Amino acid sequence: MQKELEYNDNEETVPSKTRRKKDMRALQEIGEQLVELDPKKLAEFDLPEILVDAIKLARPMNKHGARRRQMQYIGCLMREIDALPIQEKLDSWQQTSKHQIARLHQLERWRERLLNDDNALTEFAQKYPQADLQCLRLLIRGAQKEKAAEKPPKNFRLLFQELQGIVEV
Repeated sequence: MQKELEYNDNEETVPSKTRRKKDMRALQEIGEQLVELDPKKLAEFDLPEILVDAIKLARPMNKHGARRRQMQYIGCLMREIDALPIQEKLDSWQQTSKHQIARLHQLERWRERLLNDDNALTEFAQKYPQADLQCLRLLIRGAQKEKAAEKPPKNFRLLFQELQGIVEV
């Protein structure tokens, strides 16, 4: 004998305790990200004053227990506002940061290749025809001489800055 369970579609389903805890933890994590932001970026959000004050109080806290309680309080305050736009803005900033880091790594790889591989300048010129090759050659030679003479890396840095102006995202 199998009993069929009847479900009433009109009833609102109450989230389970586990789901509520996960939601609260997610809000608390957003609050932790807000605590780590510098004040200028924090000001870009339209947050209630009580939440901003709680975030400012959490910043200097070092003791684990006190900070944990303050973060729970921030999470509790976050329940009163719509956290989705905040999370979207934080995610977009994080993606921008990752993109900038990837670009810097690409520039660093080009600089190393230009300093160590004689054919790299030809390849670079093909990929970036707008590059001033004479300037690059001078900077490469200067950086190689500085390294050999163990002098401060002035041309090494200038080469990186020149590459930044040439290599576009």
